Amino acid sequence: MTEFILKLFVKHDKPGDVAYRAACGKLAGTVGIVCNLLLFALKLLAGLLSGAVSIMADAFNNLTDASSSLVTLLGFKMAERPADPDHPYGHGRMEYLSGLIVAAMILLIGVELVKTSVGKIFHPEAVSFTWLTAAILIASVLVKLWLAGFCRNLGKKIGSAALLATAADSRNDVLATLAVLVAGLLEMFFRWQVDGYVGLAVALFILYSGIGIAKETVDPILGKAPDTELVERLREALRGYDKVMGIHDLIIHDYGPGRQFASVHVEMDSREDPLVCHDLIDNMEKEIGSLFHIHLVIHYDPIVTNDDENTAMYRLVKQEVKAIDERLSIHDFRMVRGPEHTNLIFDLVLPFDLHDQKKELKAMIDEKVQFHGSKYYTVITFDDESFN
Repeated sequence: MTEFILKLFVKHDKPGDVAYRAACGKLAGTVGIVCNLLLFALKLLAGLLSGAVSIMADAFNNLTDASSSLVTLLGFKMAERPADPDHPYGHGRMEYLSGLIVAAMILLIGVELVKTSVGKIFHPEAVSFTWLTAAILIASVLVKLWLAGFCRNLGKKIGSAALLATAADSRNDVLATLAVLVAGLLEMFFRWQVDGYVGLAVALFILYSGIGIAKETVDPILGKAPDTELVERLREALRGYDKVMGIHDLIIHDYGPGRQFASVHVEMDSREDPLVCHDLIDNMEKEIGSLFHIHLVIHYDPIVTNDDENTAMYRLVKQEVKAIDERLSIHDFRMVRGPEHTNLIFDLVLPFDLHDQKKELKAMIDEKVQFHGSKYYTVITFDDESFN
């Protein structure tokens, strides 16, 4: 069904293309609006006829979902706008901002439904639950199950966390509606007045969903760590080139889905022809950038491999650093010889929990290095584990 709808409304099939991504996002938003408004109208009617606050709460949950789809639609529409002088990296983060607006709306409605449900708990009223009401709720469950599958398939196709979150939200709505249905049946058959309690449970669920959506949209705006799978795939692709001896300082900036920029340092033998290395790096930037749909900039680090003393000291420092803490590693190692002493210059990669121990670590490394020769002094640049 997903493929049929895509062929009907989306004219081309290029999953990595920003325009295709926007078209899929807008389609998902439109389908979500139609489905959720229909469910809101049916449940609102059922709630008014039965007087059940739990059904009313579930109806407004669908209204928030419709609002969410509307904002998602607008977010994808605005996010596809091209870069301009004021926004040279494009408008991709509008997708995140739209999610934040949705979260605020969900939280506001959730608070209001909590108040209504608490009032119904302290002042319960009889609920007129009928088979028509039950049929509406069952139909809602079926529609939401289909919508969850549609958004999940589309989210996987274009790699959209927003659509995958929408799919999860639709799946959770199925559970909420089933709870409302069970409450109505208990009222019908056993006269148990649990409507207010179920309404409160649904309202709390709405609040929980709102908090989750807010976190998911705030994280990338604040600078969330890149996807570990993407990082590892990039590393493997970079190491796959013949002259690449090592990589470090891989930094990925996210300016919205489909608009990622990355920079990395690549180590090559200093004896290689710089022009050949430059040509290879140009090819790597184009090939990897095209493969991962990412704008990549590569910095060239020449590594000395034909200096026995340099090689010996590099291995020694690497060994001594590992002896201090297995998680520590070094890169950009080089030696600068002077008439009286030699500087060992390198970057030391630090885990987050060791950031406040830089002085102690340097003192320990100095002691170990100078044990092998008093002429050696270290010049250490402390690097972040996140980029290495």
